[in-house]
Amino acid sequence: MERSPIPDPLKPAYGLRRGTLSPMETLAQSVSTIAPTATPVATIPLVCALAGNGTWFAYLLATSAIFLVALCISKFARYSASPGSLYSYSSEILPPALEAVVAWSLLLAYVATGSSVIGGFYHYTNLLIHDASGHEVSAVFLSVLVTAISATIAWRDVKVSARLMLWIEAVSVSMIVIVVILVLARLRMHLDWQQLKLQGMSGSGLRLGLVLALFSFVGFESATTLGSEARDPLRTIPRAVIQSALLCGAIFTICAYAEVGGFRLVGQDLGESSAPMHVLAAVGGVGFLGLLIDIGAMVSMFACTLACITAAARVLLLMAHGGLTHDSLRATHARNETPSRAVVVTGLAAVLPVIVLAARGARGLDVYGWMGALATYGFIVAYALTCVALPRYLRNHGVYRPGNQIIPWLTFCVMLLALVGNLYPVPEGAYGKLPYIYLACLAVGLTWHFWNDMSKKTEMAKEHEE
Repeated sequence: MERSPIPDPLKPAYGLRRGTLSPMETLAQSVSTIAPTATPVATIPLVCALAGNGTWFAYLLATSAIFLVALCISKFARYSASPGSLYSYSSEILPPALEAVVAWSLLLAYVATGSSVIGGFYHYTNLLIHDASGHEVSAVFLSVLVTAISATIAWRDVKVSARLMLWIEAVSVSMIVIVVILVLARLRMHLDWQQLKLQGMSGSGLRLGLVLALFSFVGFESATTLGSEARDPLRTIPRAVIQSALLCGAIFTICAYAEVGGFRLVGQDLGESSAPMHVLAAVGGVGFLGLLIDIGAMVSMFACTLACITAAARVLLLMAHGGLTHDSLRATHARNETPSRAVVVTGLAAVLPVIVLAARGARGLDVYGWMGALATYGFIVAYALTCVALPRYLRNHGVYRPGNQIIPWLTFCVMLLALVGNLYPVPEGAYGKLPYIYLACLAVGLTWHFWNDMSKKTEMAKEHEE
């Protein structure tokens, strides 16, 4: 039996509050899922350990790749607004099996990103508590606490959620920008030619660093999950997708150059630093901002947890409408007009693996890295398959032009190369197991989907016989 078509997204549907989010609040969803504060603090040092003087170049390439994806997604968003994000776009074009792959990959990606930043939250929270008192708080307790608060806000009011995320990221990023400007002011007198000439950078280091740099951007498209709640969504959402990709890309590239150069001024190795912004704040002559940025990183992790639960819940809601998950997940709260059951499910799915890992003594930054890498697989697959569907999507809407296939297929090839970069050479330790975990999760989702379809077909056959 074929699944019933997804309702027209431009008509009131799904039980969500329509037209409540301003363009800035819509942009806040994408920016918060990216968690731009976390990249200068946690991800750029990891990229530097691999790409060295090519760190800024890795981010420049990553920004270019994500911009290609953003161009494709913005094309979809100009003609369709729906809480299902990439799943709703691909559902019109791709065969049912690939449509299900996109949906489950995207859901897994948002949930795993939520798990990643929950790990980052308990790491930075305990870091601050330890510095202040010499003690630490249970990682399990902190994980449950941040998830419960995030899920409650996402369940209560999407407008409050968006405004909170906007202010959190604005304050955190502003402090980082101040530090970076001050460091660049010092570097102007000592132009870092080692970076500009990519001295000592290897091809393999750049490739692996590029993969990590791409993780800094994942979730930039999450504004598309607010299609039913944004004002004038066919205008504001495409802009939010493009703006978040370019804005964060510019910040990350400049931060990468400033961090590597700033550490060179003081003779330290960025790739081995556990508190890079403390060092850079001292280089810029504003040492007190180092502590404030660590606080900002902790709060940014909370904002990203909230953004991931908000996005994942809406994808899960539309998957239920499309027959990919249980029908009970279609429910929305009568007063709050939020996908209440989906919020609870996605919140639990995000926090449970973190609880298990934290109880086994895993460090917060390890959880951040492991779950973030797992999320990357889901995003890359969803991006690649969705972009491939774009030319036919444009034909169906009567806006196809010669040459419209160039960017989608170029983007697909770039995402394929990124996926290969994740898989070969095979990463060591826990990272080598992540592709199998992703495939196992995907298999479970697809198995449930096809079993559910077969059950419905059997019921229809019985009713027809009777």
